[in-house]
Amino acid sequence: MQQDKHPDYHPVVFRDRAAGYAFLTKSTARSEQTIEWDDGQSYPVIDVEISSESHPFYTGKARTVDTEGRIARFERRYGTADGGEPG
Repeated sequence: MQQDKHPDYHPVVFRDRAAGYAFLTKSTARSEQTIEWDDGQSYPVIDVEISSESHPFYTGKARTVDTEGRIARFERRYGTADGGEPG
């Protein structure tokens, strides 16, 4: 690896305050704030708005969209694609 060509890759804590969840990983992201981790070390911390703990897809709280109802409502209002009446 050539010197001074690659960004600094170091341990960082990402914290999702909404879910009360934090995880330690490696990243090139920088932060002035630090946090004391379970191992007694101090790491830079980056606050994120959403993580796997709070994202609706991963938590199973995703909403389903009624696309059939939308299409039927559109066809009732504007007719079908061929220009005729819905049928």
